Amino acid sequence: MVEIYVDADACPVKDETVRVAMRHGLKTYLVSDGGIRPNQNPLVEVVFVAEGADAADDWIAERIQDVDICITNDIPLAARCLERGARAIKPTGEPYTQRGIGMALANRDLMQTLRETGEVTGGPRPFGKSDRSAFLNRLETMIQAAKRGK
Repeated sequence: MVEIYVDADACPVKDETVRVAMRHGLKTYLVSDGGIRPNQNPLVEVVFVAEGADAADDWIAERIQDVDICITNDIPLAARCLERGARAIKPTGEPYTQRGIGMALANRDLMQTLRETGEVTGGPRPFGKSDRSAFLNRLETMIQAAKRGK
């Protein structure tokens, strides 16, 4: 059975994820170190982990299985999920892939270095309606593929 894991700290598509997951009857874990409200739906489990840089990532990576889906902006977490055979998707709807994760990790490290040296001072573009729409479409497609075992 497909399960969905959400790296819930600062995730802009928690509500959308829950709605899509409920339509499919999928267990969903919202993993956070605090700051999110409990959910009354029996298929949604809010998991609070200890504070720490990778506590939520570790909880997800230790439990995710090859048929599951992770929603995260965290590239190292996505890489760990892909290593376990799971699927991973950004809140913008862009999927992480085995083919692209190495480049994504390298680019992340490069950008971090450029920010630390002051070469780059901006962040990502603001999250918008088109991102939300792309996410919903991609999540639906990903769930259907996971259910088919593809």
